[in-house]
Amino acid sequence: MQSVATNFNLPKSKLQASKASFNSSSPRFSSYLPVPNPTKSFWIDSPDANPLATEGSTGILPQEADICIIGSGITGVSVAYHLAAREHRPLKLVILEARDFCSGATGRNGGHLTPNMFIDFCDFKEQYGQQEALKALKLEQHTATSILQFISAQNFAESVDLVAGDHITTFLTDEELLRAKADYDATKAAGVDLSDVDWLSKEEMQAAHGVDYPGVKFRGHNLWPLKLVTHLYTYAKSQTNDTSLSLHTSTPVTRISSTEPASSHRWKLDTPRGSISCSYVVHATNAYASHLLPNLRGPSGIVPTRGQVVAVRAAVSLNELGGKSSWDANDGLEYWFPRPVSSAAECPLIILGGGREAEPRFEDDEIDDSKCNEAVGKVLRDFLPELFPGKYKEGREPEMDWTGIMGFTFTKDPFVGPVSASTEFQGQYIAAGYSGHGMPRAYACAEAVAEMITADIRGERWNAPDWLPEHYLRLSNA
Repeated sequence: MQSVATNFNLPKSKLQASKASFNSSSPRFSSYLPVPNPTKSFWIDSPDANPLATEGSTGILPQEADICIIGSGITGVSVAYHLAAREHRPLKLVILEARDFCSGATGRNGGHLTPNMFIDFCDFKEQYGQQEALKALKLEQHTATSILQFISAQNFAESVDLVAGDHITTFLTDEELLRAKADYDATKAAGVDLSDVDWLSKEEMQAAHGVDYPGVKFRGHNLWPLKLVTHLYTYAKSQTNDTSLSLHTSTPVTRISSTEPASSHRWKLDTPRGSISCSYVVHATNAYASHLLPNLRGPSGIVPTRGQVVAVRAAVSLNELGGKSSWDANDGLEYWFPRPVSSAAECPLIILGGGREAEPRFEDDEIDDSKCNEAVGKVLRDFLPELFPGKYKEGREPEMDWTGIMGFTFTKDPFVGPVSASTEFQGQYIAAGYSGHGMPRAYACAEAVAEMITADIRGERWNAPDWLPEHYLRLSNA
């Protein structure tokens, strides 16, 4: 089996690929606020997609709050949602956002709500042990199950464009396939139920989807991420009988400092619109975390990494594509899924992300999402026509082409919990560094942070849920 294109050649595993791109002796890793003029994203800039875009961007900024959440993406809003659901004493929650509502990587680039079933299990078992590897899988299952339950209970499926179907991973090399089967065997031997996983031969993939590579199929969903986060925020705000929740966009936090000893709060957050004091701070800024937390600068922290996405029209109907499955290939560097169609004859719009392998540094330490990378764009334009001959028109330009900044860590695991074991940072928490895999992890990581804060407010001991990997807590354990 040969790679479909020469730029698909990769290191041995995704974990090694991540480390390879970070192994730089030059001090490139830096920290900035989001640029003010990002490229237009299908998810955010489609008509009426973002009714909260400029919420709270004008008027008077509150001078104090109990909890300030920095970032209005799925992490920040999920923290507010979980706090509103758990803490019934009077609390004042404030969300501060540098740009428009939910304008970070998940809102701009995301859409896959597909928990990992077994991929990379051997890598993580070797690094952290079997129980930790199992918890990493369990957290993603918990995230997907919880979000789907929320959508079902509130009858939001149609309004968030939820698509239930299969997810297919396509293996472009023999090495990828062999690693995946080893991961599958190890995960199954560890006691995980993988009865829904279906391995597809090259011939079966050709017959069903027109692709000349083997694959594996399991459960998956996709949706409109911004619309989900909008519903989470609106619902959280409606549930705050004793707790108030407000959102302030176009309000970047430029500095965090200790308050005066006489203050009833611990922290002062400076913004161009004034200052706000609070007792708890949640850093939900992902790629931009090191702007306020200098200890997270550099390759051992959270590295801003530019992701690029296109919306391209298929040349055949959804049925001819083989259905509404979501996909990934090339060790997960490329991912795509069709948008819902209004008729059987309609050629669907495909959301495709990836192409970072076109750049030697995999687009790490790139903070500017006001532009697209031409080399990455070429990979994305060529990818689907090469993989699915005849189903995509060669040379067809995307209907939209945009970028968003992800936050990568050296191990590809997020940082969750207190930002430091030092009492100097007491009351500051983080959930960030999802390494391009935020949709299946951010909601649960936010839940853990909300539980930590709630326990601290009540003076209780926090007990980690059985789905939270201990190695996610490495900042607070350092």
